[in-house]
Amino acid sequence: MSGEGTAPAYRSGFACLVGRPNVGKSTLLNALVGEKVAITSDKPQTTRRSIRGVVRRETPQGGQAELVMVDTPGVHRPKTLLGERLNDLVRDSIAEVDVVTLCLPADAQVGPGDRRLAAQVAEQVNRGRTKVVVAITRTDLGRGDDTPQRLLQAQQLATNVGLEVADFVPTSGETNDGIDTLADVLVSHLPAGPPLFPLEQVHDVPIEVLIAELVREAALDGVRDELPHSLAVVTEEIVPREERPESRPLTDVRVLVYVERDSQKAIVIGKKGERLKYVGTRARRGIEGALGVPVHLDLRVKVAKDWQRDPKQLRRLGF
Repeated sequence: MSGEGTAPAYRSGFACLVGRPNVGKSTLLNALVGEKVAITSDKPQTTRRSIRGVVRRETPQGGQAELVMVDTPGVHRPKTLLGERLNDLVRDSIAEVDVVTLCLPADAQVGPGDRRLAAQVAEQVNRGRTKVVVAITRTDLGRGDDTPQRLLQAQQLATNVGLEVADFVPTSGETNDGIDTLADVLVSHLPAGPPLFPLEQVHDVPIEVLIAELVREAALDGVRDELPHSLAVVTEEIVPREERPESRPLTDVRVLVYVERDSQKAIVIGKKGERLKYVGTRARRGIEGALGVPVHLDLRVKVAKDWQRDPKQLRRLGF
């Protein structure tokens, strides 16, 4: 406890979001940070990287806290080498953070995937150091008494797998319901520590990765179920256009979209290139916001056969 005249301790630390695919983890991360850090989609397994966003809060004692939220891929039964590596990212995150936030959606029953993940957390978490919080997500999509039922199911789940849960918090990243409460709960479990990021920084996503993710988000919109897992995006080049006046800057951005088969390439490009044009138009708006200058976006689509199963291609694509 701080003595009289002593400044309140600064709190800092890491909390990860874990859950099955498509339970609202990335939407929750964006709501906590207060701006878009992670791409979102209604397609499962949209998140493929551990993305970190910074949340700064005042503590009830009048001090300051820096909470670094780590978004993780959805845990699933892997069918490819990529899937195995995504699950490994989640395991690594659980082992390295101060707080694990297990996400269970209000609009779906607790199922076998949730039980497997909860058991994994119970087995892996450092009980002497790491706290566990359960966030009931997507409460805006629940009906009637779905949220109270899910809270009861979450408590029973924790009991069944021997998982010690410090807090249960209903939330909605879409409507921001419960977001302040969740942030305060997570901060309360952080240890005393120094600032971790510069004050102006809200995420640690390299600009090349952010651009690629914005393109992939646009490409995922409206595509059929078998295509999303086969999409990979790499930013090849970000170059300011030469001989442009300072009053009219332009940056050339070259991005490659990879798929696994020629038939998928045709889907991404679309009839007479209309689909790819839509992807470019939508993605460019986000890229211009990230770079702060007008952008000329050059999108190319290439086939990298069975890249999800090929270690060499996975490395080349950044996995």
